[in-house]
Amino acid sequence: MFLLGASVYYLLEILWRGHSHVSMFILGGFCGLMLYKLASLPYPVIFLACMGCVGITAAELVCGLLVNKVLKLHVWDYSDVPLNVLGQICPSYSFLWFVLSFMAITILQAFVLPYVTHT
Repeated sequence: MFLLGASVYYLLEILWRGHSHVSMFILGGFCGLMLYKLASLPYPVIFLACMGCVGITAAELVCGLLVNKVLKLHVWDYSDVPLNVLGQICPSYSFLWFVLSFMAITILQAFVLPYVTHT
């Protein structure tokens, strides 16, 4: 799940912005694990997608503060986007994370979790 999440996140960055950074690969892996765990919970998909959205947005904020502000790698900067938080996150991307979380959780519940054995 880590490698799948990392690869998808990195690929989305490439498709959206034309480039990415190794920090996004690592962040994507953690987000993939989080979505997998959320998908296994007995709550409505809409609630789980909201939790995914909040979790990914929070992870991006923490990662952005570390990578962009502390390490000064300048991987991204949303300072010019309305309602941004410290130039690291913004509402429009949070909405996209909701949509992607909804899709990912639905796919995980339908095609992955039914085939995973728990010991």
